[in-house]
Amino acid sequence: MRIIRLVLGIIIVIQGIMMKEWLYMILGGIFTLFAIMNVGCCGTSCTVPRNSGNSSKPVTYEEIK
Repeated sequence: MRIIRLVLGIIIVIQGIMMKEWLYMILGGIFTLFAIMNVGCCGTSCTVPRNSGNSSKPVTYEEIK
């Protein structure tokens, strides 16, 4: 996924330079930096930490009347 973002970012930067559009250059730079620094929620780079499994606290239930 990082390689795809890197290639996409470089292509967008090149297109921005050819068209002389600053917005495309900035957008391509952001994609490229995300790929180089491996940040962002694209694919597997942003994950939720997993619980270790067994919790030491017992689950308590309260009866509602």
